[in-house]
Amino acid sequence: MWSQHSQKIKASLNADEHLVKIQQEITYNNTSKDTLNSIFLYDWNNAYANKSTALATRFAEEFNKSLHLAKEETRGNTEILTLSDKNFNYLNWERTEGDDIIKVQLKFPIYPGQQYTLNLSYVVKLPSAEYTGYGYTDINNYNLRYWYLTPAIYDTQWREYHNKNLNDLNTRNNEIEVAFKYPNSYKLITDFNTTNSEQNDSTTTSYLQGTNRGDLKLYLLKEHTYSIFKNDKLELITNIESKDLNKITKANSAERVINFIDSTLGHYPHKKLLITEQDYKKNPLYGINQLPSFLRPFSEEFQYELKLLKTSLHEYLNNSIYLDNRKENWIKDGIETYLLMKYVDAFYKDTKMLGKLSKVWGLRSYHLAQMTFNDQYPYLYMLMARTYSDQPLTTSRDSLIKFNERIANRYKSGVGLAYLNSYLGDGFIDKKIKEYYTENTTKNSTSEDFESLLKTDAPKNIDWYFSTYVATDKKIDYKIKNFKKTEDSLLVTLKNKRKTNTPITLFGIDRNDSILFKKWYPDVEKTKTVAVPRKDVKRLVLNYDRVIPEFNERDNWKSVNGFFSTNRKLKFKFFKDTEDPYYNQIFYVPVLRFNIYDGITPGMRLYNKTFLTKPFVYDLQPSYAFGENAIVGSGSLRLRKYVNHDNMYLIDAYLAGSSFHYADGLRYSTITPSVTFRFRNDDLRSNERELFNMRYVNVIRDNSPTIDTDPDYSVFNARYAYGNNGIINYKSWFVDLQVASEFSKISFNWEYRKLFQSNRQLNIRFFAGKFIYNETNSDFFSFALDRPTDYLFDYDYLGRSEESGIFSQQLIVAEGGFKSKLPNPYANDWIVTSNASFNIWRWIELYGDVGMIRNQNEDARFVYDSGIRLNLVTDYFELYFPVYSNNGWEIAQPQYDEKIRFIVTLSPKTLIGLFTRKWF
Repeated sequence: MWSQHSQKIKASLNADEHLVKIQQEITYNNTSKDTLNSIFLYDWNNAYANKSTALATRFAEEFNKSLHLAKEETRGNTEILTLSDKNFNYLNWERTEGDDIIKVQLKFPIYPGQQYTLNLSYVVKLPSAEYTGYGYTDINNYNLRYWYLTPAIYDTQWREYHNKNLNDLNTRNNEIEVAFKYPNSYKLITDFNTTNSEQNDSTTTSYLQGTNRGDLKLYLLKEHTYSIFKNDKLELITNIESKDLNKITKANSAERVINFIDSTLGHYPHKKLLITEQDYKKNPLYGINQLPSFLRPFSEEFQYELKLLKTSLHEYLNNSIYLDNRKENWIKDGIETYLLMKYVDAFYKDTKMLGKLSKVWGLRSYHLAQMTFNDQYPYLYMLMARTYSDQPLTTSRDSLIKFNERIANRYKSGVGLAYLNSYLGDGFIDKKIKEYYTENTTKNSTSEDFESLLKTDAPKNIDWYFSTYVATDKKIDYKIKNFKKTEDSLLVTLKNKRKTNTPITLFGIDRNDSILFKKWYPDVEKTKTVAVPRKDVKRLVLNYDRVIPEFNERDNWKSVNGFFSTNRKLKFKFFKDTEDPYYNQIFYVPVLRFNIYDGITPGMRLYNKTFLTKPFVYDLQPSYAFGENAIVGSGSLRLRKYVNHDNMYLIDAYLAGSSFHYADGLRYSTITPSVTFRFRNDDLRSNERELFNMRYVNVIRDNSPTIDTDPDYSVFNARYAYGNNGIINYKSWFVDLQVASEFSKISFNWEYRKLFQSNRQLNIRFFAGKFIYNETNSDFFSFALDRPTDYLFDYDYLGRSEESGIFSQQLIVAEGGFKSKLPNPYANDWIVTSNASFNIWRWIELYGDVGMIRNQNEDARFVYDSGIRLNLVTDYFELYFPVYSNNGWEIAQPQYDEKIRFIVTLSPKTLIGLFTRKWF
């Protein structure tokens, strides 16, 4: 049982300096069975204080360096002036690691059932709202949350939960009284009870009170922008707006939302419910309705109601049910998502995932357009399950991948309740949700309470739901193995493909796609043969209503007529679609490539990859090169097998081929089989990744008079690579071995980036390579200082054979990594180089490269260069201006523009990764 407490706060806002001066009395009740010698206090405002807090670290993990680069005046912190007991004896205190939790050492212990009073005086410097939405805004309004100290959760031990921008602090105050003074120019918005208000010439003091309340949110605005909707259930205060709806329509929507929540959950224990646009942005309804308003294909009323409903449900539950939100929030997430689905079924049942776009010619035939609005919930969860990036619902929120924390786990939890409701009978979960809410309103609750309640009076055994669906990331996947006909029955053999023993449904469908029967089978551990009626059955389908979030639905049906009972028709679709289990889908989309030899190269891409990951994917891209008047293109076959063997999670078998031109009139073709073993940390939030790749690169080239080597060759290549691509600390390395008939070489590459607290960034790279044997008679396979020959055709050169002109200035940092073009840049024996850069102002950096290279029968040479780097987008768009090198002062030499080097990335997939990396 959590400890409970009461608080009295006297606070005064200094709006000019963004300060809140606070005097506070905390009465701590020890409701545990333990004797306590210290008290921990959450000081989440201090999470903004520096670059090493838990909050700053969390931001960095999600590729957000705003707190790392923040100016001191925009940071928040807490200055403790005095901290004493009720007898005004000063107490020793210290900040724990993370800087947002304070440990207070007590003068005497608190025995079970006893109280302890703390008196505090401190000054809170509020942060800018640009970081988390809380603090002061750019127009000097105030969104205050977690602005005062409050006792930590104690449940057999102290829960040292740091502020990680999860908004999951959920301690309960028996009583809280606040006297808040602020300038008269502000209006105070809160859902606490205002018992009194005093005003003088310059300030107003509002007296607030709450019973059985969580954290106190205050909004101080220069202009009142909130609307109030009131009925006999509660008073809804909100600034969620819809410009195109009139007041009557908005009032009707609010009335419908309030009545729905009251009828499905129960009576709200407080008089007022405050929901804000800021709350919605923190917990939005992800999906196509995230598009800008002018692009959204939904009615304004529908969007407004769902925003109200989503935010109201979230705050309604948070202000009523007191769970350990960090570890048990899946319960409230599940109830919230489940009720969202119920609301849409009740009032907008025919709404599709694409809204009005589902009726547009050209789109309406897509499977995506036929999916209902509620289909998005299992779909977005499956987006992570298909890549084995899903995590159990019981995973602590601060250990979840951002996509799981914000979307997938919330949706899995809600879909699970819908699954359970269908299995137990419609209405059972509805009744239990309402019962759970009623019994636990304004009380401390646990997941055990929820489990016990659901199991009570359940008509079927549901142990599997908690032990498997909730507590693990096991996938649900069944198939119809075969069937036999008897005179009046069908003997159907069901197979559990993953041995995840959860209930599955079997449907009988007639020729008009009407349901003849639906049967549940709860115990299919491996295989099970069941008898069903044969009359009028045309198809047997598992999970026909798609209530069960099944991993693979492509093998869920069989036709009872014909030998080819599972054959699916071909369906050609432009671009891409969601997976349709009843068709073999082939997608096509125009593609456009460019290099200076093939010129503009349009083509047609044919592939089977849907939005969800599939184990087998093919991708064919035949194209026509106008520059050469020839057919070119590429293609690949890929088979992915996800495994769970120690830290190895994926085996990726790949066969790729391509055919383009590497010089005017000269074609090259490659055929490359490969296999990659990928490894990852047990902590899925970690950016640490490792891989071991083996490939056999076969190259067939037209003979070039300028390259004195066999035009056709094969190279076995093995590489072990490690990477941890954090935005503050980046490090990676690989060891590479290549073996061919005429040479063998080994190389090592190491890279490191560090963003210091001074906001300076250091980039260091080291490369070393050595030929084991080399019987070649040219430098085609040699190590290169500045521009590798790319004999394995790995790099995306725009003009790979160019020795002059703009395309010869393209830089790909590989091997030596030099930027200046030095004489004799190749090494057919060994090479050792180091590259470094350091920023002097924002994205302007100084760079320098040094190294030694040696050719056979020659002495080693020392090489170097230096210059200025414009690091506009690291690895994606960079410019290099050489200054001084072995060539002398290059900046003073003629034709300097030809010495400038550039990095540019045109691959859409690579660029998309720049924006999606924070989610996965």
